[in-house]
Amino acid sequence: MVARVVLFGTGSVARVAYVALVHDSPYEVAAFTEDRECVADEALFGLPVVPFAEVATLYPPAKHKMFVAIGYERLNRTRAERCVQAKEMGYQLITYISSKAAVWPDLVIGENCMVGPNAVIQPFVEIGNDVFIRGGSFVGHNAILKDHCFLAGGVVVLGHAVVEPYCLLGANSTVRNNVTIGSECVIGAGAVILQDTQERQVYVSRSADLLPVPSDQLNLR
Repeated sequence: MVARVVLFGTGSVARVAYVALVHDSPYEVAAFTEDRECVADEALFGLPVVPFAEVATLYPPAKHKMFVAIGYERLNRTRAERCVQAKEMGYQLITYISSKAAVWPDLVIGENCMVGPNAVIQPFVEIGNDVFIRGGSFVGHNAILKDHCFLAGGVVVLGHAVVEPYCLLGANSTVRNNVTIGSECVIGAGAVILQDTQERQVYVSRSADLLPVPSDQLNLR
């Protein structure tokens, strides 16, 4: 029997998750759910959108699983809170790993995780609960990603690095091998981290320089 899943969320992350589950998983999406004040439409992709307070009655956890598909709001805390609430309702939280991702059989990964296409997860990696790894990211051997983290597209976490809980790593950022990222850190797009960070630090990379010449006057060869 195909397992039926309710997706929490109706935003861009949930919409991507819906397409991934429909086309690249053994699951059937049964419905969407949102906090009552966030329910703008009664349907999405032809499926019902129901208030979170009513979801367990309409889609009982005995017959349905759940995936909390929201982004990194409040440094992933909103997603973490909804995971706790869903489990208290009795739902089992699924994990999705794209068939186009490169992973190894020894991967240790928790619940409510999502690994996007073309991500590479090397051997001996440990991934906690509620970790989102977007497409094209690279996680090196023996790295540890702890609970409630979000890695945007193209992130590189090298071997033996540790990312503590509630971190956000922006697109194309890099964490050097053997480096520990303290909890609740934000690593901006393109930033390169070469040494350990403390908790709740924010790193941004330098923006590209704007040249004082229009593109049609560049001497391109």
